[in-house]
Amino acid sequence: MQNYILSCCTTVDMDKEWEKENQIVCVPFYFEIGKQKYKEDFWSSMKPAEVYGRLLEGEQSHTSHAPVEEYTEHFRSFLEKGKDVLHVSLSSGISEAYNTALEAAEKLKEEFPDRRLIVVDSMAASSGYGLLMTKLARLRSQGKTLTETAVFAKENRLKVHHWFFTTDLTFFIRGGRVTKTAGFVGRLLDICPLLNVDYKGRLIPRERPRSKAKAAQITLEKMLLFAENGTNYDGLCYICHSDCEEDALYLRDLVEDRFPRLAGKVRIFPIGATIGCHTGPGTVALFFAGGMRVE
Repeated sequence: MQNYILSCCTTVDMDKEWEKENQIVCVPFYFEIGKQKYKEDFWSSMKPAEVYGRLLEGEQSHTSHAPVEEYTEHFRSFLEKGKDVLHVSLSSGISEAYNTALEAAEKLKEEFPDRRLIVVDSMAASSGYGLLMTKLARLRSQGKTLTETAVFAKENRLKVHHWFFTTDLTFFIRGGRVTKTAGFVGRLLDICPLLNVDYKGRLIPRERPRSKAKAAQITLEKMLLFAENGTNYDGLCYICHSDCEEDALYLRDLVEDRFPRLAGKVRIFPIGATIGCHTGPGTVALFFAGGMRVE
């Protein structure tokens, strides 16, 4: 295996087992509920039920990425040991984390002139971001150099597809993605908005299916439409959810029934606290590889 560090943000929405299995190091994001600030740590210190329970009780939440000083120390801890680093950030269409990581990398250039530190914008989020990182970890284990892996990330990041639907509009209304009027009507009509991450790495509303069963079916149809090689898709597939495991399992069964050649079973992860503070409970997301995202 090549001797360089793969680094990302905790907003990959994976788990500790995945982090260890792929030998990836993560820079934490932070979330605040009420007036208390917490480090996102793959739900090690606080369980999803507590976070969503507090949000549903009306406590306000805020999220933030690590400050530049924290990125600087994170990178320095490896550079001073003679390690090169490839850091892949949460999408710049969602967060300023990419620019902050670039700022930290620039500060370290003079301090470590013989080391390489490359920062790449994933243009991805949640477990789609995690799927990209899994691919990069496999390339490293196959002997690909830091440069080769960074080039792959840039050339293939838009091939990771993200499709989300939500069964609870409360937090989409609170965050301004859905107006209060539209939210009221949506609740009456049992609308479960379908969103995806576009070619600029932004989360965009796409359709308004009625009922979560219909939303799950349309999500499956998006995979049928965009997955590499259609139903012969033999790549990775991840699902994540915010405290609605039954809905995630339902979608998993739909996918595994139509895509018999997947690389293993569909893996299910909890949406992390940072993204969960914005979605609230009731969101399910599907991630897979396909053609380039062009809109």
